[in-house]
Amino acid sequence: MLYQQPQQLKTTQGKTRLVGFELEFAGLDLQQTIDVLKQSFQLDESSSHAAMAELHHSDLGTFRVEIDWSYLQRHAAEAKDTDMEALWNSISNAATTVVPIEIVCPPIAIDTLDILDGLVNNLREAGAKGTRESMLAAYGTHINVEYPSTDSVHAYLQAFGLLQWWLVEAHHVNNTRKLSPYIDLYPEDYVRRILKQSEPDINQVIDDYLAANPSRNRALDMLPAFMDLDEQRVRAAIDDEKVNARPTFHYRLPDCRIADAKWSLAKEWNLWCVVERLANDAESLDELAEQFLDAHRPLLGVNRTDWVKVIQAWHDRL
Repeated sequence: MLYQQPQQLKTTQGKTRLVGFELEFAGLDLQQTIDVLKQSFQLDESSSHAAMAELHHSDLGTFRVEIDWSYLQRHAAEAKDTDMEALWNSISNAATTVVPIEIVCPPIAIDTLDILDGLVNNLREAGAKGTRESMLAAYGTHINVEYPSTDSVHAYLQAFGLLQWWLVEAHHVNNTRKLSPYIDLYPEDYVRRILKQSEPDINQVIDDYLAANPSRNRALDMLPAFMDLDEQRVRAAIDDEKVNARPTFHYRLPDCRIADAKWSLAKEWNLWCVVERLANDAESLDELAEQFLDAHRPLLGVNRTDWVKVIQAWHDRL
């Protein structure tokens, strides 16, 4: 499957936008995952301990593979090159039966995303297991998309707010992940608020978001972007050491179905591109915003099933 290209390929500085993917999965331990990465790319292992490794590519940058458990990562790092290292290696190997492995890919040019397809295929062949292989596995694929400009952020938030219910259906999000708190959607009151606004300044955009979404557990997590733009403002509202500044939309909604031969990063990416399409189509954005606001019912809000049909009809006309 081809990776669709959004209307905005470059930032306002004229640089090609970058995209980073994060993959969560089970079925492999840390060393097996490192071996697959080295099979897929020419990489030099620059640093590692029992719970994490960084591998450098001369052109792409640094891949990080880790066991997604901060407690283990902290103690494994502290135990490196000590008498306790063997113990934490054993704990690390045992942990991969219940804690996912995560690969964090370096941000790469938006027009070269297919370079990651070989890695996904190799992980699948090595035995990586995704969201559908366990009733308890809320494994996700995170897409970190560089925003084209600060001025565009409001339109992207509006677009996602209008599309979020439809996107859950289009991605076929696993019930385990729907029930988890990790990919909560924006509250409807917040969506209506931003749809009523016309070109607010970025300070207003950040303040409104923080008031309604004081957590990184959102399907479209804006905290990394807002940390990049105004760290002091975000830190005053959010006390979470895991929030790191990045000039990206942190899109957390897609599952990681890596064991499914029909699944691909392109399939998930192309659904994100629907957000790109609407955010850059002012006429459709205004029309759908008006329809959403008109569909609001006191106490009941917008009928979710009916609204998904509205979005599907719009999408079918693209």
